Amino acid sequence: MAPTLTIRNITSLALEIKHVERSERSKQQLGISENVTTSVTKTFTGLLAKATGKPSLSPEPPAEPKEAHYKREDVFITLPAFTSTSTQVPTLDTSIPEQVSLVIEVGSEQYSLALAAKHQSSATFSPLSDNAKRELYAIYHPQHSHLSIYSASQLSSWMRPLRDPTPLSALSIPGTHNSPTCHNALPSVRCQAVPPRAQLENGVRFFDIRVQPGEPADPSKDTLILVHGVFPISLTGPKYFRALADEVLSFLAANPSETVIISLKREGTGQTTDQQLAHILKKHYATDPAKWYTDTHIPTLGEVRGKIVLIRRFCIDDELRRENGGRGFCIDAETWQDNTANDTCPAGTVCVQDFYQVMETENIETKTKLCKEHLERAGAVCCALPPEAELGTAQIDGPRPEPGKQQPFFINFLSASNFWKVGCWPDRIAAKLNPAMVEFLCLKHAETEGGEKRGQVGDGGTGIVVCDWVGNNGDWDLVRCIVGMNAKLAMREGVAG
Repeated sequence: MAPTLTIRNITSLALEIKHVERSERSKQQLGISENVTTSVTKTFTGLLAKATGKPSLSPEPPAEPKEAHYKREDVFITLPAFTSTSTQVPTLDTSIPEQVSLVIEVGSEQYSLALAAKHQSSATFSPLSDNAKRELYAIYHPQHSHLSIYSASQLSSWMRPLRDPTPLSALSIPGTHNSPTCHNALPSVRCQAVPPRAQLENGVRFFDIRVQPGEPADPSKDTLILVHGVFPISLTGPKYFRALADEVLSFLAANPSETVIISLKREGTGQTTDQQLAHILKKHYATDPAKWYTDTHIPTLGEVRGKIVLIRRFCIDDELRRENGGRGFCIDAETWQDNTANDTCPAGTVCVQDFYQVMETENIETKTKLCKEHLERAGAVCCALPPEAELGTAQIDGPRPEPGKQQPFFINFLSASNFWKVGCWPDRIAAKLNPAMVEFLCLKHAETEGGEKRGQVGDGGTGIVVCDWVGNNGDWDLVRCIVGMNAKLAMREGVAG
């Protein structure tokens, strides 16, 4: 008996499946134009006829195509919000080139989705009615007979619908590790497939940046060289933080509903100090409070729309500790335990998973497990929204921050590498880890099945998920999953799905 489809609705919408249509795809739909052997035979016999002047033998005429089967079944399957539903819909028959189409209804709006892949795939629902205004996105895992449905936010401005009083740490935020390392470089240095602007346009809102002061002895100079460890990020010449900062500010000017968090750390070679980096940043970059947020408390979204939010992974001197009324300079992530599975910075603003020493390919499983555990830590928290933000009717259970305490940023690094092991270079690890995270977010993260909780479920967020090689070959599924996990928070705020 064929396995049946499980559908997880990760939206705040009540969905209904109205029809299931099954059909066999044609050769044209499959991209098959002609049998290769037949094509070669035709070419060869045609050339032979020209050379000999004799008519060529025609190949056997193709058999008449069988009539493609088609079946439509009217069904009534309800898909409650934030619930996994086991249906009686058989999955794809892999013995034939079959396509299964689902027609779903949201109120009076209808949409369709075609499933035809034998491997993990994603697609946007097609509107069937004139009043269909929503954007819905689906990810299909045929090996698990599982389909997950998300609200498909406009990735260039996905923060826009969320309310201004929302604490920034409550959001599920896609991020990138060593964000500008998209250039030709040593294989263990390059961590990204696409440039920072493409990352921003496709939903990334956290940049992990490493810099080296270029002329630290001259306080009039603003030179910050982008590095990864002791290496430059490009083999074709140095790249600079100034150009990157300008790119981010340009994006924010075009998308004022958004904010971008930049975590900055000093690396590289030479005798530079954290304090030199801090003063270069203060004097030459973070000079306009309308564009840069350098206070120490976790802001609300409304405080930082259109701004860069700085998280510092460097020390500051007494002069900068007197900034912001004596609170200091930038959100403090100065120290966390090296190679940690779970650690909270002394300031309490950041809770991080950054286990990166994957020395053998077998250790990728350990890294994957730690990433999942940190996702669950973030998902179990229920954000303490102020009354002016909590305008929805949803009641979400889960631990809330103690009175007077902020929810920290949960920062979850999916990155790891080993310079000496080809299978442990960033792109190789990402090729295994990123699909595993997509699968986990779709199938398991903050899951409820039939209304029953699987463990402690709060807002179901992810925190900041810091990735390598997102957007490779146009694949943004991981980013879409992370952004999609803001749905429960949006429902609490009364924001339409």
